[in-house]
Amino acid sequence: MDFLPLHGVAAAVATLGIVISLGLALGQLRVAGISLGVGGVLFVGLAFGHLDVTFSPEILEFVREFGLILFVYAIGLQVGPGFFSGLRRDGLTLNLLAMAIVLGGTAIAVGIALLAGVDFPAAVGLLSGAVTNTPSLGAAQQALSGLPAAPIDASQVVGMAYAVAYPFGILGIILTMLLVRKAFKIDVKKEAEEFRRARSRNVRPLATRNVEITNENLRGKAVDEVLELAGRGVVASRVFRGGAQMLAGHDVRLVPGDVLHVIGTDERIERFKTIVGRFSDIELPKLPSAIYIRRVVVTRPEMAGKALDDLGLEERLGVIVTRVTRSGVEFTPTRHLHLQFGDRLMLVGTEMTTATAAQELGDAVSNLDRPHIIPVFFGIALGVVVGSIPIAVPSIPAPVRLGLAGGPLVVAILLSRFGRIGPFLAYIPNAAKKLLAEFGIALFLACVGLKSGQRFVEVLTGGNGLKWIGLAALITLVPLLVVGFVARWWKKLDYVSLCGLLSGSMTDPPALAYATDLVGDDSPSIAYATVYPLTMLLRVVLAQVIVLIALG
Repeated sequence: MDFLPLHGVAAAVATLGIVISLGLALGQLRVAGISLGVGGVLFVGLAFGHLDVTFSPEILEFVREFGLILFVYAIGLQVGPGFFSGLRRDGLTLNLLAMAIVLGGTAIAVGIALLAGVDFPAAVGLLSGAVTNTPSLGAAQQALSGLPAAPIDASQVVGMAYAVAYPFGILGIILTMLLVRKAFKIDVKKEAEEFRRARSRNVRPLATRNVEITNENLRGKAVDEVLELAGRGVVASRVFRGGAQMLAGHDVRLVPGDVLHVIGTDERIERFKTIVGRFSDIELPKLPSAIYIRRVVVTRPEMAGKALDDLGLEERLGVIVTRVTRSGVEFTPTRHLHLQFGDRLMLVGTEMTTATAAQELGDAVSNLDRPHIIPVFFGIALGVVVGSIPIAVPSIPAPVRLGLAGGPLVVAILLSRFGRIGPFLAYIPNAAKKLLAEFGIALFLACVGLKSGQRFVEVLTGGNGLKWIGLAALITLVPLLVVGFVARWWKKLDYVSLCGLLSGSMTDPPALAYATDLVGDDSPSIAYATVYPLTMLLRVVLAQVIVLIALG
């Protein structure tokens, strides 16, 4: 039926605005500490669809796909910087465990289709909903739309099965967290405190000390040579000699009796002192000198991606970079460090030279609040192109595509890693990334609900509704419980990381929100971000693989 007296685009905008507003309000309601979050939009959309309050199918299709693209692109920008580092060390273990959850759930969904009398479109929808993965739903629907052998209503069936399975998908993750906690008698506060202590030990703060050169073997050695002998991780900013201070340029030749002011972790400085001499009681920064310290922010787009060595600040201006703060972590730089937009640098030089360097680097904090729009739209366009590239997979009758869910995600991850597209800087403030993601997923879920709502109640109250709910519960619980218990018992994984792993393997923000409330801070988000990108890609690809093998 028509929505109020509105038609066309006006009806679409009004309907979406009301559905999303009511859905987000529903998602904020908490029962026993659990909320639907943005998932509430799906259920309000289903209610409106059931009442036949909808709009043009063409507009609905466009808004749904565009919302999905915005969501996955923003997610890729958020988690991309930590994606590659997340595949190393502990991140490798976490990703292998997450892969086990993904593959386990997929195997159960295929088994359901083969043994339980559920057709493959419904099985894929149950899989997407049971693991609360909206992009895999979009990928499956897109794959179905390109298959002549697919049933006419296959896309609707996938959406309805997704909606039926979604609620327990959220509850199942939380239930698994509670069962693991109960089975292993975990003291959450104690483990959270131990996790925070371990994390603080890994991120060691920088210290400054004054070290006197007493080693005769270092006479005539350049500052850079001496620092290299002690291993990188220590930076020298100034030298005290003959009652006067000078900048510790890399080519300054040292002699015994010189006092160096150095920056690094306590461990690195101790190693440096052992090699070169002893700690001095002289506090160089407190002595009068022309040396000036200035903090600046890298805000000039052309500086992003350039190595400190290429900038030549020391050679041209006599300015030394002694510290870099990036994403809240402070560290000493190497000469080959590549700068990123938003890096905060500590410069040491004269007042005039540091001012010149600040001008070259930008140092306009207001620019950090300004998103760079061209790379966003170019990145989205490139992601759509990448998602459309056919990928031949042995034994699959039709090529697999990353689709509108996977292509933009891959491009966003790579873009956030390298920071730019040609001359264009790919920088978006964190708040803007979150807004883009929430906006996109709200549009997508509203459209899925409106499209599937006409038959949702019929399916739910008919013969298939309860059956689908039970089968979806198996897809949710079995892989989570098996991997959760194995990770805790065999791998001795701490409970904080385990909660992040379970939430991230299901790409489920509401479960992550519950975990952070349980732990008391955002510590679970570390493991969540580590496994999220790989999990997302796997779920998007596997949803298509099932559809193409079964119906291709």
